[in-house]
Amino acid sequence: MKNSSILFLAMIGFMACQESQQNQSRVETLPFYDEATFTPHWITSNDAVLDTFHRISPFRLINQEGETVTEKDFEGKIFVVDFFFTICPGICPKMTANMMILQEEFIEDDEILLLSHSVIPEKDSVPVLKSYAEDKGILSHKWHLVTGTQREIYKLGRQDYFVEEDLGLSKGEDEFLHTENFVLIDKDRHIRGIYNGLKKTSINQLIADIKTLKKEK
Repeated sequence: MKNSSILFLAMIGFMACQESQQNQSRVETLPFYDEATFTPHWITSNDAVLDTFHRISPFRLINQEGETVTEKDFEGKIFVVDFFFTICPGICPKMTANMMILQEEFIEDDEILLLSHSVIPEKDSVPVLKSYAEDKGILSHKWHLVTGTQREIYKLGRQDYFVEEDLGLSKGEDEFLHTENFVLIDKDRHIRGIYNGLKKTSINQLIADIKTLKKEK
């Protein structure tokens, strides 16, 4: 009995340790990224090189409430970005479900926002996005579903967020943009991580990395 009790306590301790590790980031600080290969740059957050380092360009889009959304709405915020469309039968439902995990995890945290861009903006009008948001339980103050011109959205996806991670593969301006990647952006619009939006382990790592980024001065 004594040996069984010791074994049981050891198993509990191991499980607690594993859970703690899952809730921790892999590193104490996150790297910065500036191109599609996502080669990490280990730069301190107060380094002058960041003044000219790649950051997300200014943008002007419309969300599910019919409100204009610009980069100014994300000043002083950490945000997670993806690209989707409302009638997508493949990867998008899983991506939305995993974004919902982020919404619930940071529901009380005003520093964290979510931003989903429609890749068929000509069809995903404001009423369509609004209906989709209501159906999925998406909260407008936390999670923006945005539409706009295809040119601006595709430019943001490919040239700003490097969201397709194509490692130099050239695509035409009108070629369909489709990706499962989530991108983590810091308060200064710098890219700090890319994650597979279909995998629960990747979402857990994203949550941990957001918490690491919140500690950054």
